[in-house]
Amino acid sequence: MTFKKTFNYLFIVSMLMLPALGLFKFHQYMDYYEMFILVGTGLTFIWISSYWQSFRYLVSSVLVLSFISIFLYEGSLLSGEEQFILKYFLSSQSAIMWMCSLYPLSLLMYWFYLFKKQPFFGNFASQLTWIATAMGFIGLLVRWFESYLISIDVGHIPISNLYEVFVLFCLITALLHLYYEEKMNRKELGAFVLIIITVAVGFILWYTFSKGADAIQPLVPALQSYWMKIHVPANFIGYGAFAIGAMISIAYLLADKGILSSRLPSLIILDDLTYKAIAIGFIFFTIATILGAVWAAEAWGGYWSWDPKETWALIVWLNYAGWLHLRLVKGLRGPMLAWWSVIGLLITTFAFLGVNLFLSGLHSYGEL
Repeated sequence: MTFKKTFNYLFIVSMLMLPALGLFKFHQYMDYYEMFILVGTGLTFIWISSYWQSFRYLVSSVLVLSFISIFLYEGSLLSGEEQFILKYFLSSQSAIMWMCSLYPLSLLMYWFYLFKKQPFFGNFASQLTWIATAMGFIGLLVRWFESYLISIDVGHIPISNLYEVFVLFCLITALLHLYYEEKMNRKELGAFVLIIITVAVGFILWYTFSKGADAIQPLVPALQSYWMKIHVPANFIGYGAFAIGAMISIAYLLADKGILSSRLPSLIILDDLTYKAIAIGFIFFTIATILGAVWAAEAWGGYWSWDPKETWALIVWLNYAGWLHLRLVKGLRGPMLAWWSVIGLLITTFAFLGVNLFLSGLHSYGEL
């Protein structure tokens, strides 16, 4: 039996055993929905890895290093300042800072590859992106553990505030990019996709050092729900896919004007990739919106209240529904849809961030 087959079997066994172990040890703290989410996560990882081998290596690396970090803490947050490996590599904040350092570096390498077309730069950029993504996921998992070290009442999945969801946005966008890059063998587009990730990294750094946003805070009552564990990730798969679609559209518009056209994929390929990204984003954003409505009914007594966040979520949904209608039904192609995709990202950004900054409502817990 080859190493690859052995590793794959061990991965499948691990994805079945870890949820089972979690249920055995912590079932008294979980309701049926959370148990379903736990088991479903393991099965989903097995399904994704069945046709994306690199995903297995990522998940395995993240889990191994996260467990090492948890072991080194020895049940005390003080270990994060005393243990060398934790302080500089595997505490949540250290890992996230590594992520913030490596994504801009990978962007630089992607641009070197775009102009030099040397495989070294392309492969190096991809590896940096993989490592940055792994460090980000390690940071979130360890942050989850650290929240429980503070107090059992404080402990929560780290997708509850702007700092945490910006990290999640970077990771999901990078992961979607890496999938397309590997399957389509198109490293050139990393020079565009990593721009939006680097902008998000800039926000994370500003938010961390000017606002102290990396501090772990208790959940507000409205977020103390199992729905958060599925609504927020689904939402950000949508956001990440929309962001990728917009950045590829920028590449399309440049190539259409003859700028970098010899270094980028053909317009047909760019158009097709934009469509695939937006289609995936639309599916997950639709799921997230439905889940959000169900969550709202449970938390506030009604499925829809025309809260600013809900209203702008509907605007985002209608925007991309119109984009897909024109492409699939009317057969529209070309610069118009590319511009629409870019403008759609601006609309999505306002729905995600602008509403929190300029409008108030039931979702005001997401303010800066």
